[in-house]
Amino acid sequence: MEPKMVVIHSRAAPNGSIVEIGERPRGLSPQEWFNFLSQTAGDAYQAFAGARGIFRLDRDRLDALKAESVKSPA
Repeated sequence: MEPKMVVIHSRAAPNGSIVEIGERPRGLSPQEWFNFLSQTAGDAYQAFAGARGIFRLDRDRLDALKAESVKSPA
């Protein structure tokens, strides 16, 4: 059985800061969640035009990253 893939969309402001991102855990700003994903799952990121991008992760990996992000100091 193939793992269920999750697509996390992100959108940046003109200055490059992340203003929207999906699957964000409580307590993290959009920029903090993007930074965490970039550091731990940067290989799953694809940039698009218009200050947009996506992370493609399987559900199990995403759930593990979410749990790790709330344990890590911001």
